[in-house]
Amino acid sequence: MSAPLKVGLTGGIGSGKSAAAKLFAELGVPIIDADIVAREVVEPGEPALERIAEHFGKDILLADGSLNRARLREIIFNDSRQKQWLEALLHPLIRTRIKERLSEQGHDYLILVSPLLIESGQAQLVERIIVVDVDEQTQIERTVGRDGVDREQVERILAAQLPRRDRCARADYLIDNSGDLAALRAQVEHLHHTLIEKAAIRSKE
Repeated sequence: MSAPLKVGLTGGIGSGKSAAAKLFAELGVPIIDADIVAREVVEPGEPALERIAEHFGKDILLADGSLNRARLREIIFNDSRQKQWLEALLHPLIRTRIKERLSEQGHDYLILVSPLLIESGQAQLVERIIVVDVDEQTQIERTVGRDGVDREQVERILAAQLPRRDRCARADYLIDNSGDLAALRAQVEHLHHTLIEKAAIRSKE
């Protein structure tokens, strides 16, 4: 059996990429979530967590031995050098684990869900890119409603992310999520069949 087609799925904050990923999963498509992988590599027992504790001190750990994420976020937010050190440690580990998951056999295609698919270079690990897109006003309203944060905070996050136009320009497939769940489901199902056909053609090449 040939290797599965590797597909990346991304979108700006509040675009609905998680909802789209859930619908793909309901169709039986294996989902690799970059955020989950990033949490896995710093779980107790992982070498990376030991390195972090050595570097930042034992107070970076909670009483149960797990990572104090809030404390770590605070440190790297205020010190760009520490942020660079952490990224140099974690990014290769995350990338390696994602590559292992993407090589899993027995599927037509796999999806890597990553909010920073393009910015992080993870797009190099996939052959096709899906972008879930909505206008910025919708992104703001959905994120405020979902996370209970203020509008200014969401606007700052948007400003730090890849511009919407640039993200959409990288898309092989664009999902417009400005409608309701039924509209999103219809697009996902259509794209699912398209990707199965693409995978079948690719396997014969």
